[in-house]
Amino acid sequence: MNLRNIYDSRRIWKMCLIGVSLILVAVFIYISNRLVKDLAVQERERMEIWASATKELATMGTEQVDADGNPMPMMQTDVDFLLSIIEGNHSIPVLLVDEDQNIMLHRNFRLPQPVDSTALYDISPTNRAYLQKKLAKLKNSSNKIEIKIDDSTTQYLYYDDSTVLRRLAWFPYIQLAVIVIVLAIAYFALISVKKAEQNRVWVGLSKETAHQLGTPISSLMAWTQMLSTMGIEQDVVNDMDKDVHRLSVIADRFSKIGSMPDKEFAFINEAVEQSLEYMRSRIPKRVSLTIHTSENADRGVMLCQSLFEWVMENLTKNAVDAMDGEGAIDISVDSDEEEIYILFKDTGKGIPRKNFKNVFTPGFTTKKRGWGLGLTLVKRIIEEYHNGHIYVKDSEVGVGTTFAIELPVMKN
Repeated sequence: MNLRNIYDSRRIWKMCLIGVSLILVAVFIYISNRLVKDLAVQERERMEIWASATKELATMGTEQVDADGNPMPMMQTDVDFLLSIIEGNHSIPVLLVDEDQNIMLHRNFRLPQPVDSTALYDISPTNRAYLQKKLAKLKNSSNKIEIKIDDSTTQYLYYDDSTVLRRLAWFPYIQLAVIVIVLAIAYFALISVKKAEQNRVWVGLSKETAHQLGTPISSLMAWTQMLSTMGIEQDVVNDMDKDVHRLSVIADRFSKIGSMPDKEFAFINEAVEQSLEYMRSRIPKRVSLTIHTSENADRGVMLCQSLFEWVMENLTKNAVDAMDGEGAIDISVDSDEEEIYILFKDTGKGIPRKNFKNVFTPGFTTKKRGWGLGLTLVKRIIEEYHNGHIYVKDSEVGVGTTFAIELPVMKN
């Protein structure tokens, strides 16, 4: 399994985790909504009982008769029972109004100003205005019960949701927010752990590679010196020495991964020219490599030259691969008072816009062979080690790609 497959597998697991979490959230919200509806039905039933008790109290002042027309006595226990129903409501806000929508009674509203009585004429203008606003709002709701006192008198009972019902109605959304926050924390914690683990593996592999290269490089250096004393053609020995030196540079680059490298002051024009000196003679002859610089843009910058060369060489190799060994590479350097800008343009296959950011993801590659780590390494060197920025500035499929590198100017 290659590196890209590994990352794809992890992405699938993450998506599965998010999917399961969303299903659980949907189930919790459904259950909570059912509870809210059941409680709303119960409150409606309580208000209907409350309305019936109000009607009974209102009609007790009139003479009641039985089926035979005989007067029925008014029992004090009946009055007490009805009053207990009305007084027993301590949670549901209620407004009782007459046919003209004048407020006759209110209960359980949190009035702006405290009062001792529920009668309208005993409350302040502020509280009266507050209740009128509540009445206007409740008229547009379904929380309304008609109380038919007699043929000529009708009252209306308006009620609001209780505090418990309102809290329960908000509970699913609070629950959703908490779950989302927990998932986000867990996700970013997992990403951080995985990233730290990948960094340790990457650093360990780099250090071990540099260490393993050290011994054969030392041996090859000794052999080139011996060949020089054995009468071998000097040009051959010099070419071998260049390649050995190249191996030594590569080992040094790997040894710098994982720790902040030492940087030195350099002028950008010379740094760019030097970084591509090795590649000029090793790219195909059908690929032209042109560097555009100007004295006005030649600013100072703090660089680790060996790592910067690695960046430019990686971009050059990618460009050559994208052009199938034939095309043009144009590198231009510009600057202002704050930033240095390096544009690296090729005439290769181009990159679809949707992949502008993906090209820097570990494991992403369009090649049949390769680990997909070149541009990841380039991004790390530029952004983490040099406080710069690299991105795909422009690309068109079949036309070419332009990478942009931004580096901070070293100020005096």
